[in-house]
Amino acid sequence: MSFLIGENMTGGYGAADILHGCTIDVDLGEIVVIVGPNGAGKSTAMKAVFGMLDLREGSVRLDGDDITSLSPQERVRRGMGFVPQTQNIFTSMTVKENLEMGAYLRNDDYSGTMAQIFELFPILKQKSRQIAGELSGGQRQQVAVARALMMQPRVLMLDEPTAGVSPIVMDELFDRIIEIRDSGIAVLMVEQNAAQALSIADRGYVLVTGENRFTDTGQALLENAEVRRSFLGG
Repeated sequence: MSFLIGENMTGGYGAADILHGCTIDVDLGEIVVIVGPNGAGKSTAMKAVFGMLDLREGSVRLDGDDITSLSPQERVRRGMGFVPQTQNIFTSMTVKENLEMGAYLRNDDYSGTMAQIFELFPILKQKSRQIAGELSGGQRQQVAVARALMMQPRVLMLDEPTAGVSPIVMDELFDRIIEIRDSGIAVLMVEQNAAQALSIADRGYVLVTGENRFTDTGQALLENAEVRRSFLGG
């Protein structure tokens, strides 16, 4: 059984369901990517797994425990980290202060964790005293991911981590995400850059209108003629 699974999830915002029996799961040491057309429910599926909307049907389990009724903060305490696409850093604080805010639920000495993060993201160490709002888009994304890692999550959820960054910066971010995966963390990611994301994914889900349309290894999805034609631009 996977470490984290949102199973047969049906729900949305208000009376309108966006997800229709959607299932998403990820295991430790694995990158799972959710792709699909605009409006497919990709970010909604992530938010459902993180407890940011109520499910009418289905459940979410973490390490075998049913967490369907837990709040996002309780899920963070259980080992889940979530990086939203926008408004994911404190722009008026320094880089170091952002990381310290990421450890707000910790009561222990987190200096070792910060040292590990500075090793993973060297540019953040160089700019640790700089106001985060002055950073480039790619550097801001690194701050957002690093802040989530301060809680030492076992699952890291990323909603469009490369949105608005250059191809070079996207490659750098993906390299860091691979390193995070290789450290044993489960990585669940929504991406519009579908082909690039699937190329680093252990597994992928293609969602259409809130339903699972295709589920396979990242490489198999890249090689699937229908997936390429319909979702990857040929």
